[in-house]
Amino acid sequence: MPFLTSAEAMLLTDKVDLQRFWSGSPGTYSRPKDRGPVPGVPVGSLFSKRKALHEARVHRPLQAGICGTARDGAESIVVSGGYTDDEDFGDWMIYTGQGGRDPEAGVQIRDQELTLGNAALVTSYVFGLSVRVIRGSAGDPNYSPTTGFRYDGLFEVEYFWSEAGRDGFRVWRYQLRRIPESDASFDLSFPPVQVIPAGPAHPDGNQAPDRRTTVTQRVVRSTPVAEWVKNAHSYKCQVCRELLTTPRGPYAEAAHIQPLGKPHSGPDTVDNILCLCANHHVLFDAGALWVTHDLMVVNHHGQKLGPLHTQDKHHVDLERLSYHRAKIAKRA
Repeated sequence: MPFLTSAEAMLLTDKVDLQRFWSGSPGTYSRPKDRGPVPGVPVGSLFSKRKALHEARVHRPLQAGICGTARDGAESIVVSGGYTDDEDFGDWMIYTGQGGRDPEAGVQIRDQELTLGNAALVTSYVFGLSVRVIRGSAGDPNYSPTTGFRYDGLFEVEYFWSEAGRDGFRVWRYQLRRIPESDASFDLSFPPVQVIPAGPAHPDGNQAPDRRTTVTQRVVRSTPVAEWVKNAHSYKCQVCRELLTTPRGPYAEAAHIQPLGKPHSGPDTVDNILCLCANHHVLFDAGALWVTHDLMVVNHHGQKLGPLHTQDKHHVDLERLSYHRAKIAKRA
């Protein structure tokens, strides 16, 4: 299997692999209440052993570094120097997936697969689910406890991809960033949609769905800038020209070409924004859709969808489009 970008890996869920990928790989089942903060366990809490993490339900597996499933997402990970490809920068990190490692020699001996905990982290990326991060004393000494394990808060999965690791085998890599605790808010969203085989009975559902607390991270954006771009295109998608209307008026989304925040550090300016419908915004952000230097829209199959619709008063920075092709879509 070739190395994949985030967009290409997400395509695994498009066709025959859909049900297998989401049907719940073997592993620790993750319920919605197991995700997010653990009551009574503040950030910075120390634990002497993995068993203590397990008993506190901060990280339930006694050995696995990732807790979760492809169906429900990852609830927690342990970063403790187990993989040479890990990179820790404090508030953000590049975490290496599980599998393919010789525990005695400490090196990769085969390719990692997008299953089990690796698939769980992809689900967390797709649905924006927070992940608890625990650092162990064997990790980067600049950011790890001197002994035992420390709960370091909630992180979000910003990107994922596969590449050849230091030992020459494919590894799955995930960029995670810490979510400021002050941004806690109530979220009425539900757990990820599950693919349920057709049958005579429908799921019972929930007559009284409850609320659950989640934490999100937001880059401060200029609403007037986004609204100006949408108005410039009369709220029509620059890819499909679809105009979505709601009882409150037209709806469109402002898609940043070079993403805001680290590591991309794109500007929140009109020349770095496209006016897109919700569907094409998701595809564009995932790198499954990009725009060529001559403003042709291309999808992940290499199909040309037509020219990007433009307006004279809205200039799109070609350098930002080039950045998106190279860094997000991984295209030359």
